[in-house]
Amino acid sequence: MPTGISLARRAVPLVLFAAALSGPAVAADYPSRPIRAIINVSAGGTADVFARTLGEELHRRLGQPLIIDPRPGGGFIVAGRACADAEPDGYTVCILSGETLVYNEFLFKRLPYDPRKDFAPITNFFFNTQALVVSAALGVHSLPELAALAKAKPGTLAYVAPSIPLGLFFDRFNRQNGTDLVRIPFKGGGEAVSGILSGTTPIAFFGLANFIEHLRGGALTGLSVDGAARSPLFPDIPTLRELGYTDEITRQYFGLVAPAATAAPIIARLHDAIVGIMNEPEFRQRNLIERGLEPIGDTPDAFARFLAQDRVLSERVVKEAGLQPQ
Repeated sequence: MPTGISLARRAVPLVLFAAALSGPAVAADYPSRPIRAIINVSAGGTADVFARTLGEELHRRLGQPLIIDPRPGGGFIVAGRACADAEPDGYTVCILSGETLVYNEFLFKRLPYDPRKDFAPITNFFFNTQALVVSAALGVHSLPELAALAKAKPGTLAYVAPSIPLGLFFDRFNRQNGTDLVRIPFKGGGEAVSGILSGTTPIAFFGLANFIEHLRGGALTGLSVDGAARSPLFPDIPTLRELGYTDEITRQYFGLVAPAATAAPIIARLHDAIVGIMNEPEFRQRNLIERGLEPIGDTPDAFARFLAQDRVLSERVVKEAGLQPQ
């Protein structure tokens, strides 16, 4: 008679065989109920608006709604923890920025989640083009002109830049040009744009989407963008690299991940449906390009490789900034 141990040994391959057979079935039946999407920013922002628009299209394709669950604040940690703690059943996905996925590892001594192990990459949605703009009232049309004005008015011109890399750009700018541009705390896109338009904070470097209307209307002047290529919305605005600023700036992006143990067939089904939507010309133009976003829609493996590369660059940026983990 087989012993308990021998029965257990026989059972192992049967379990593995059953698991292998279940993969396609899981994907075929999925989803059978609404999918929750945790997002690490507040409602109404660029990524949130994109997520809700994408969710409407995904509902049509998969037959189930995408319920957006904003988890802002806490240094972008709250959403990361909620994602890591969620059941890996395919009914929770997470829309997270680079702060949650990469940067926090180098900014905090302890995190309630592991950025390298707790998430299964699905796709990188987009790069959010960052634009360096000034109030048209300043009368400058290039970075050299801005440097000349700043030298003539030391310590009087203020700027806003929400992220570490963009703040580092101004640190380098001040060092290289002998200027003293003053950083003002970033309190959100709406308030920052008001400050630029009023002239109280006439210089800014953050999301292009915030400036489109005012650039077209002439209230703001674009000096540069952070992308590898010029924005198709404003082809006259040069990139930083064109202007000789070759120091790397980490890009702002939002990607889709799932809790780490989510089944591969589910990851594949979500990826194929979402990237299919993103590749539709009308959706791509209206919801990405016209909003100042650079579409990506890469594979899970490509997104994983990008995150690994971004960790190397982000660690270097944090060290250059002299920041110590808190």
